[in-house]
Amino acid sequence: MSKISPYLWFDGEAEEAANFYVSLLPDSRIEKVQKNPVDGPAGKAGTVLVVEFTLAGQRWMVLNGGTRVEYTRAISFKIDCADQAEVDRLWDALSSNGGKVERCGWLRDRYGLSWQIVPSVLPEMLGGSDRAGAQRAMQAMLQMVKLDIAALRKACEGV
Repeated sequence: MSKISPYLWFDGEAEEAANFYVSLLPDSRIEKVQKNPVDGPAGKAGTVLVVEFTLAGQRWMVLNGGTRVEYTRAISFKIDCADQAEVDRLWDALSSNGGKVERCGWLRDRYGLSWQIVPSVLPEMLGGSDRAGAQRAMQAMLQMVKLDIAALRKACEGV
């Protein structure tokens, strides 16, 4: 288990969010749901306080903290995608039901968390020895919202 894990603050949606996230990626599951022992700022006794879960092999925790706290773009979660089908599936799921799409493969999900949906070939294109190809791929990426692997490859290859 990693020594460091994300710990996110929600206002009553912690269990819903955890269930949503674990539905998206393999090697994901709810580990533990802790209930409020007493009435307090985080909710009434017996309501969900903390959810511990594993997301793609990484431990996470979410807390119903009692008040809404907005997340900023300064922190985001990157998902490395093997192919366009995975990019499309995760993009559609995370941007649905009130999510907001942004440029360059970034989006905010319905809970306000920022995600980067990145094909695993992109760092290879941008960091490869073909510097002109890397520049073309970067320029193409800067024009995209959801990343398109075929279009990035064409740009990188100068096609």
